[in-house]
Amino acid sequence: MHNHSHESSHHLENEDVKNIGTAFFLNLFFTIVEFVGGAITNSVAILSDAVHDLGDCISLGMSWYFQHISKRAGNKVYTYGYKRFSLLGAIITSVVLAIGSFLIIAKAVPRLFHPEQPDARGMLLLAVLGVIINGAAVLRLRKGHSINERVVSLHMLEDVLGWLAVLVGAVVMLFANLPILDPILSIAIAFYVLTNVYRNVKESLQIILQAAPAAIDTDDVIRIVSDIPEIESVHDVHVWSTDGQYNIMTVHVVLNKEKSLPELHELKEKIRRKLQSVGIQHVTIEFETDKEDCSMEGCCRYYSQTENL
Repeated sequence: MHNHSHESSHHLENEDVKNIGTAFFLNLFFTIVEFVGGAITNSVAILSDAVHDLGDCISLGMSWYFQHISKRAGNKVYTYGYKRFSLLGAIITSVVLAIGSFLIIAKAVPRLFHPEQPDARGMLLLAVLGVIINGAAVLRLRKGHSINERVVSLHMLEDVLGWLAVLVGAVVMLFANLPILDPILSIAIAFYVLTNVYRNVKESLQIILQAAPAAIDTDDVIRIVSDIPEIESVHDVHVWSTDGQYNIMTVHVVLNKEKSLPELHELKEKIRRKLQSVGIQHVTIEFETDKEDCSMEGCCRYYSQTENL
């Protein structure tokens, strides 16, 4: 029973690596299709998109590599492990997305004033293929939880939306002369992607700068610990996340009376269970008596003000 549970846990832990790997190979396959299709149809537009997707493959490959690295255990250099390497992949992919979106806008804006009539039938065929392949990657990634997976999913969603726009535009242009529709849809998608890139980069930077996780209310955490009957107060509280999923907290706990080692162990487990219920997986606790003079008690003004909640 224990081995089965361990294998299931190991499978779940590596699912994100497999998801990003799947996205990478699907994107690589479609990039090859675009190069071949562009050469056969003599379409500069398709070849340009193929070059763009080749750049996507490089960023996706790096994200896949960093997500794999993030699974390594801690060592004397990276004592918390390599979890933040997944954030590096997310940031690199976000930069590629932002650059690609600005290039799309730069290319689309002139076409608002000078629309060009593309080959609607060729667009339609490639659009259907693009939606199917990139859509399969998004479906694989949508169950992911890491920021890296969300950014890669956004990356693939950008391509899905792009090909959907091509599909809609191609269908319309088969029956009506509306070449301006193509740049309008392209600009709308680019702004959608940039909005999401901003949110993901902001979250990644907050984690790197060790801000408290957005899903955890620090005041509530202090209140949860302070409300335990054996505890007089808390101070020197710090909460942060390694990768947006694995949250860490350190805290000094002042006892209202001295306790034996077995009693301290029981109290420590009680505190950890309560904090795990609100999403904090790793807790380091330092016990003190009310007679101790802790040099860390005033190190953070915010917590010295709220320690008696």
